[in-house]
Amino acid sequence: MNRMHPFRPLLLATLALTAVGCSTTQTAAPSAVAKPVAAPTGPVSISNRAMLLFDDAVKSFDAQKKAKAFDYPSLERKFRAALEADQNLAEAEYNLGVIAERMGKPDEAKARYAAALTKKPSLRQASDNLAIMKQNGGDVAGAVALYQDVLTRYPDDAGSRARLAEIYRQNNDHDKAMELSRAALMRDPMNTNALKVMIRSYLDRKQLAMAKLVALRAVKLDGTDPELHQAVGLILLKEGDQEGARLQFKSALEAKADYVPAHVELAQLALNAEDFPGAEEHLRRILQSDGKNAAAHVDLGIALKGQGQYDKAMQEYDEAEKLNPDLGATYLNRGIILHKVKDAPERAVELYKKYVALAGGEVALNGEAPVFGLMREAESIVQAKREAKAAEDQAKQMEALQAQQQAAMKAEEAKQKGQTPPPGPGGATPVSGTGTAPQATPASATGTQQPAATPAAGKQAEPAQKNAAPVDSDEPTDDLL
Repeated sequence: MNRMHPFRPLLLATLALTAVGCSTTQTAAPSAVAKPVAAPTGPVSISNRAMLLFDDAVKSFDAQKKAKAFDYPSLERKFRAALEADQNLAEAEYNLGVIAERMGKPDEAKARYAAALTKKPSLRQASDNLAIMKQNGGDVAGAVALYQDVLTRYPDDAGSRARLAEIYRQNNDHDKAMELSRAALMRDPMNTNALKVMIRSYLDRKQLAMAKLVALRAVKLDGTDPELHQAVGLILLKEGDQEGARLQFKSALEAKADYVPAHVELAQLALNAEDFPGAEEHLRRILQSDGKNAAAHVDLGIALKGQGQYDKAMQEYDEAEKLNPDLGATYLNRGIILHKVKDAPERAVELYKKYVALAGGEVALNGEAPVFGLMREAESIVQAKREAKAAEDQAKQMEALQAQQQAAMKAEEAKQKGQTPPPGPGGATPVSGTGTAPQATPASATGTQQPAATPAAGKQAEPAQKNAAPVDSDEPTDDLL
């Protein structure tokens, strides 16, 4: 099979590490379901019935977590029953916020977290999750205020320091980010969130050796965290160790089968190696998570094209164009199929030009960019087709002219034949005046020979033949007067 070079979009970019508990592009997973350490103390007491219902709900959560199969509506009913048994149970309110967040109900989750804090201001998990949601929503100042409030209440809290460190890193204040990360690790040496901030900070500053050292330390602390394997894989990829990186990305998927960033990296590695079936597998997993990922549709089209499934590839490009009409890779890859497979170089040239325009024009692309070679090749095919068509049209015109000339010649011959005298009786051919054969006497209409005319009286008859001897007028005649 003649494999065509796959042009992959830059928009299917590497998804680096998920932010520590937060991200500007990805909602952080909420904290684990909270359990009261002991029965609430102080003036507020919780009813025994509410505590029993709460414990039952927590056990259900633990069982579902172990089975990796959550039934959130069922959990919601259980925690709601505990809260209805006693409205002062802040932990039940908080857990209902966690469930609402996981079910994609952010407004309800925020309301639940706020209500939990009203009932129990010391419930720092509620502050953490509310701060995470504010940061994910772009309210960085509100998130910082909540984290600082937690640190005021709990000076030894490591988690809030790690999250504050991430905010400073995202704002390129790496010194403050590293300071807060180290402070978090001093209070909790097992805090991998702080280590993730340090890894990202080193990667931001291109300090690969330090990033790798911290990442390997973090993997030893928690080998079940897919983000940490992803971090090591990205570092190895930057070092040129593709096989080592591949193994780390696979380890990330072993820890979490639907971890999209690892599928992204493995899909790209497979495409680069022209392992098109392998790339297709990872790309379909990505699209299961996010069916509106236009770049993933383009890459899936490339994987299908590599397997000779051109019509299916074109369908993926069509879907990508619907989702993002400005994604240049869509037009480039569609043009390649039209050019190389569908014998439509004219349309391919149009698509190549559209790709160049979306890329910023010819000045924005390297002169050696493959698209220019493809465009020249397609244009030469178009020109050759035009020349062949012109030659074909000229040949047809010559054939038509020759046919006209032959028809004219035949018409002239027919005309000349029409002017020749018809043949004589019995099919005898007329002769010229120099011949010796006598001319035939024409027959009458009845077919009988006409008699010779009788000479007039007093006149001598005409000789019977032209060559008879003339009469000598000096000799006497026997004729009577």
